[in-house]
Formats: sequence, structure tokens, C-alpha cells
Amino acid sequence: MAVDKVAILTAGGLAPCLSSTIGRLIVQYTKLVPDVEIIGYLNGYKGLLEGNSISIPDNVRTSAELLYKFGGSVLGNSRVKLTNVDDCVKKGYVKKGENPLEVAAAQLTKDGITILHTIGGDDTNTTAAELASYLALNGYNLTVVGIPKTIDNDVTPIRQSLGAWTAAEQGAIFFENVANENTTSSRQLIVHEVMGRNCGWLTAATAYEYRKRLEKKAFLPDIRLSKERWDIDAVYIPEIPLDLSKEMERLVQLMDEKDCINIFLSEGAGIETIVAEMESKGEDVRRDAFGHVRLDELNPGQWFARKFTKLLRADKTLVQKSGYFARSSAPNDRDLELIMASADLAVKVALNGQSGVIGQDEDENGKLGIINFSRIKGGKPFDIKQEWFQSLLKEIGQIR
Repeated sequence: MAVDKVAILTAGGLAPCLSSTIGRLIVQYTKLVPDVEIIGYLNGYKGLLEGNSISIPDNVRTSAELLYKFGGSVLGNSRVKLTNVDDCVKKGYVKKGENPLEVAAAQLTKDGITILHTIGGDDTNTTAAELASYLALNGYNLTVVGIPKTIDNDVTPIRQSLGAWTAAEQGAIFFENVANENTTSSRQLIVHEVMGRNCGWLTAATAYEYRKRLEKKAFLPDIRLSKERWDIDAVYIPEIPLDLSKEMERLVQLMDEKDCINIFLSEGAGIETIVAEMESKGEDVRRDAFGHVRLDELNPGQWFARKFTKLLRADKTLVQKSGYFARSSAPNDRDLELIMASADLAVKVALNGQSGVIGQDEDENGKLGIINFSRIKGGKPFDIKQEWFQSLLKEIGQIR
């Protein structure tokens, strides 16, 4: 197909893949169609609505591999739902009476965009699908190819979202330092709050990575440097109901034995209970443009810590969140390999005029391919029956 102009945007929260994916897309387009113009919309759909973009100059195109080594998004992000008209008006992205889809479509038309790459989670890519559908109904042919990123790893039917492996590894590195806080007090409770709204994959994977790293360390128990004190005692995720009385009986015994407790907590665990409690007190529960509760303002870790501190008779309690540390990292080698393969395929299918989302399709045994937008859904639960996770729970004594 004749390609006039390619646009790239990133949206949603950060993940360790955004800048590197942008870099790989630039590298591939420069290699395959060196004359094509590439622009980036700044701060996601916000930039598209406002017509705020930058052209990718030649010196960037020849050095785009440098982006592989950086986290964040060089184009910037935002949380904008084009079909949430009231929110777009409230934030000043469109004027009252305007349809954000129309405004976005008009901007793409004005800019002469024929290929749009959206790098984001399920919300980002379903928004892209809505935009492409709107344009098609209005006679404008736009190829939209999404690339899935989310550290939650909760997009259906995609086996592995970009950046999730790295986020788990970085969360483990984060807790390697935090775990040393167990030496600051007797009966110490440490709650490691990990990102993950409805899916416990990241918390589980972070715990798994941490324990793998722990296995490589040497300990000296005779001077209170025992592996048990640095190990994880509980992993709480949305997919597993918490029997508080049963857990307290187990954890109190552990606290008495080793003088500290380390808990890995998914920020989405117990959210319904926390929200219900807040609303019953008349407290405001803030939500984003997509209707999601703002978990960073809810502080689930603090809520659990207050309850556990009393029950465990903890002398000191520490709640630490690894989310921003983990999600803002550059990708590790394993993720970068998947990022490059995904971006390469995204360019290939885009040049063939195919729209969809690139991902490891679970219905095709994890084969990397292009997935129809209609199949993309968020909130995929973590499969707790996986052998590695069941083994972890047994090893830490959470299940028998």
C-alpha cells in the first residue's frame, strides 16, 4: 500500500516497553520504507485531540536504538477515553458540544495519517478500535495496529504483555533492599504493595522472581541472618479469597518464631471491601476516565497494614509500593526480545493494510500474530492453578 504518514502514540500507565517499542518502530520503518514520514502524538490521545505532535527527524531515526535502554515514554502518556465526552470536555481537550471521536478523526485527516500505532493496554487499544471504526464509517481509511503493554499482564487473549516480565524482576530487586528493614525492629511487619488492579499475575511473578534471587544468596543464621527472615510469608492477590482468621493463626505463629512477617500484596486484593467501607462512611472514591478506582489514592497496603498490625501485635509496620519503581524501568533482555518481535510484526502488517493488535494469541498456542480488536478485553484473571505458583504457595506455607 502507498504509505504517506505514520503516527505513534502511547497511552495509559507506564510499562518497561514504551520508549523501546517506539524506538523499534522507528528503526523498522526507516529500514523498510525510509521515505515515510513518522510523527508522534504527545501525551497519547490528549495530544491527538489537541493536535500536539512532533516529527521524527533523521538524526533520531538513525539513532533510535538508543531508546531500547530507556524506560518511560519519550512521547508522554495520558488517560483519555474518547467516548467519555464529559471527561474530555472537563479536562479541556474538546469544547462543549464537540464529539472527541470527530475531533480526533479530523486531526488524523488533517495530518494525513494512514497508519496509527497505539501502544497501551486494553483501554488504549479498544479506544483505537472505536476510532478506526468511526473513521471507516465516515469514509476515511486508516490502518490501526496496537501493541499491548501492561505490567498487570491481564489482556485477553494475549499470553504475555510487553513490559510485564521486567516489572516483576524490578519489583523483586526493589524488595531485596526493603527486606533489610526487618532488622530495624522486633516483630516487624513489612507489606510490599505491588501493582495489579484485577489480576494478581504481577504480584505472583514478583514473588517468584524475588524467591529465585533469594536462592542465590548465602546466609549466616547464627547471627540472625537467616533465609527465613528474608523470605516471603504470604502472597495476597484478587483471585484468592482471604480467610483472615485462618491466615492470622498461621502468621502469628510465624511472627513468634522469626520475629518478622513479609507480605506481598496485590493492590487490587480486597478492593471491593475497602471501597464499600469508604462509601459507607460517606468518603469519596475517585475514579479515572475509564471508571477505574484510583488505586494509588486508595492505599490498599495501608488498609491491610492497619488490620494486620493489631492482629499480629507488630511493634513496627512498613508499607512499601514498588509500582512506580518497577513500571518505569527500561526493559530487560527477555522483554526486549518480545518487544522487537512485536514491533517488527506491527510494521509488517501495517504496511499490508491490516488492523488489529499484535500479541501472543492464547487461542493459537501463544503464537505471535495479529488479533482482531473485537477480541481484546481487559481484566483477565491470573491462572492460580499454574504449577510454579502453587509450588510457591506450598513452599511458604500459605497452602498445605
